[in-house]
Amino acid sequence: MCRLLGYLGDPISLDRLLLKPDHSLIVQSYQPKEMTSGLLNADGFGMGWYHSHRDTDPYTYKNTQPAWNDINLPHLSRYIESHCVLANVRSATAGIPVDLSNCQPFQHHLILGIHNGFIANFRQTLYRPIRERLSDAVYQSIQGSTDSEHIFALLVQELEQHPDLSLTTALQRVLNILLDLAEQYQTDFSANMIVSDGKQLVASRLANRPPTPTLYWLRDDLLLPQSVVIASEPLFEGNWTPLDDRTLLTVDHDLNLESVPI
Repeated sequence: MCRLLGYLGDPISLDRLLLKPDHSLIVQSYQPKEMTSGLLNADGFGMGWYHSHRDTDPYTYKNTQPAWNDINLPHLSRYIESHCVLANVRSATAGIPVDLSNCQPFQHHLILGIHNGFIANFRQTLYRPIRERLSDAVYQSIQGSTDSEHIFALLVQELEQHPDLSLTTALQRVLNILLDLAEQYQTDFSANMIVSDGKQLVASRLANRPPTPTLYWLRDDLLLPQSVVIASEPLFEGNWTPLDDRTLLTVDHDLNLESVPI
């Protein structure tokens, strides 16, 4: 199980999210409190961020080292400022390689996506059914071997096939596809996700069998005013709200929140 982080709000330096909080994402990489499986998130990490003043594709930084072991990260995160950030520390599923192609976030043009969860026995269950739903271009865009990237490919497929879809609707359609496929092929999955286009965050909390991994949101805290933070675990003491199971949460560019059932 990975740990996720999404931020939308006033531009801030990334170290205020990744390093400075008492239970920052870096701390969660070696001392998580609420993982449903695994002990550490030591199989690489990544972060993606959008330019605060230009409409351009997001930037990403990934490493296969444990997040706590990257000597560049404190310097980069102190220097980089952004209004929209996604970050992930990875706990790899047994048998899936630790390499850069399997590190998150995944990117397609303006879209970034991160996933905490799994598809049980992925290669034997939903690997081919998911790939059979993809156009040739989306199929060829898959660089790694994780279930996470294949779920992201389903999202790209929906957005490419239906350009007028909102990001929320596209993610909801992907999750419904996963629910249908999991029932058809009798497998378990969980899909806590955060996706963004730089102007909004859309997050999901979903599993088709318990326990469902945790996900929280926080708005306009004194430590991070004029913002919404979504995280697998609270970064510090505050009025964090657990996202309900089988729920989609959308945060728009004005930081309005709307949740709908999946």
